[in-house]
Amino acid sequence: MKRTLLALAAFALLCGTAYAENIGVSMAKFDDNFLTVLRNGMTDYAKTLSGVNLQVEDGQNDVGKQLSQIQNFIAQKVDAIIVNPVDTDATPKMTKLATDAGIPLVFVNRMPSDSKLPDKVAFVGSDESQSGTLEMKEVCKLLGGKGDIVVIMGELSNQAARQRSQDVDDVIAKEPCTGIKILQKQTANWDRTQAIDLMTNWITSGLKPAAVVSNNDEMAIGAIQALKQAGLAGGKTVVGGVDATQDGLGAMKDGDLQVTVFQNAAGQGRGAVDTALKLAKGDKVADPMVWVPFELVTPANIDNYLKKN
Repeated sequence: MKRTLLALAAFALLCGTAYAENIGVSMAKFDDNFLTVLRNGMTDYAKTLSGVNLQVEDGQNDVGKQLSQIQNFIAQKVDAIIVNPVDTDATPKMTKLATDAGIPLVFVNRMPSDSKLPDKVAFVGSDESQSGTLEMKEVCKLLGGKGDIVVIMGELSNQAARQRSQDVDDVIAKEPCTGIKILQKQTANWDRTQAIDLMTNWITSGLKPAAVVSNNDEMAIGAIQALKQAGLAGGKTVVGGVDATQDGLGAMKDGDLQVTVFQNAAGQGRGAVDTALKLAKGDKVADPMVWVPFELVTPANIDNYLKKN
């Protein structure tokens, strides 16, 4: 009887090991509100799955460090790798490292610049041609199709920043938004403090835009703080952002942020883990581009999003 129990225990242990999956995760940086929700979405979801272990590393916004982390994951022979890239222009090199090692790779949130994703490589995120478009169309509506705006861009090494900014240009190039003019367009690198400085400099130079269109909520909040110091916040200047973070939604509740776009960080995190597990088991994904839709958030529907990010 004792031998039978030992044999069963050994068998259970072997089965558990066989189905265990070790996934290496490299985040662009930990010090970012939206990416923290994304990271927590992955780790919280993994805890609900039996035998799934995540090793999460901070890229510290350093592409060299991130490449080193990927190489370390490969050396450890993880079952799959998830990457939130520091620099989307560096993703082809990351793809080559993983495919040469035969390890499945999933990019999450920031779309890779690879012209084509090979087998066992996928992307889970949202279509950035929607984000800036939804934001700018709502800003245009609030301005009545005319007025001067400034655009605060994210890191230009990032595909999302480039696309969201292009979305703004595309929207104002067509009716009913052709009466809108861009006074200034500069980067604040997704950072609240840099956005405060940038907006302060614009105001000091004499700019009085009817609206501030920001690539994310963090920079929108920075702009709001500068506008408050100049007495131009609280609806006197339309401010738009993207992500619908808790801080962004708080600013909307206070009447300072008029527009944001919900990006489902937790949903992207869960999707990345599910896709990595599927590829690790040798299954094929129907489409290597797994889309999680953006959704417009305004004061009229904010209550639907208060607990989502």
